[in-house]
Amino acid sequence: MADLKGVVLAGGLGKRLRPLTKITNKHLLPVFNQPMVYYPVQTLVEAGIADILIVTGGNHAGEFLRLLGNGQEFGLKDINYTYQEGEGGIAEALGLAEHFADGQRIVVILGDNIIEKSIKQDIDKFRKQPQGARILIKEVEDPQRFGVVELKGNKIIAIEEKPKKPKSNYAVTGIYMYDAEVFNIIKTLKPSARNELEITDVNNAYLKRNQLYYNKLDGWWTDAGSFDSLLRANNLAAEKFRREQR
Repeated sequence: MADLKGVVLAGGLGKRLRPLTKITNKHLLPVFNQPMVYYPVQTLVEAGIADILIVTGGNHAGEFLRLLGNGQEFGLKDINYTYQEGEGGIAEALGLAEHFADGQRIVVILGDNIIEKSIKQDIDKFRKQPQGARILIKEVEDPQRFGVVELKGNKIIAIEEKPKKPKSNYAVTGIYMYDAEVFNIIKTLKPSARNELEITDVNNAYLKRNQLYYNKLDGWWTDAGSFDSLLRANNLAAEKFRREQR
């Protein structure tokens, strides 16, 4: 099987982080000693993925090219870029990667997701599964901010987007692995009440086909899309950096 490709979703307007995002894209904001987007790129590279697409949007898309160039800093030969018009949701942004994926499996990571440990083992499990999708879940204190899985024993029976009364404390992290069927699924989606194509609907489509697998993510995980989570991301990244310097 041809090797996996990686997709970093770094579009959107970052409205929850205004005024920080008035003059730049959220994913270019600093998280401790690096721009936010470095972290997801490093996660993919560390897991052995060398063919990467950045999906960006807004008024500052050109800054990604200036910052990341062809990816030499990460040991890559080049980086691919594409542009999302407006804010159509995570699934719409992912749909723009169809040409890049070219029928191969993909590992997708949200541009504001920062993790402590490697996901190489999880990706290796995905490589071995015959088809379908694999998601990474993590127990959190504020599940209502995320897509939340309902578990029965060791099985996911449902995923609910930003529930007022979560059925568990397990959030779906912004790391997803899909076979090529994901693009056909995205084409069938209808916009949600937020007028976005939801990634939760993609995952639920795989669940209906009995093709959704999961792992519990090892180590800490945070997004950085709100002031509180951005501060948390900075503190965790600083702590990890200092620990590695010892």
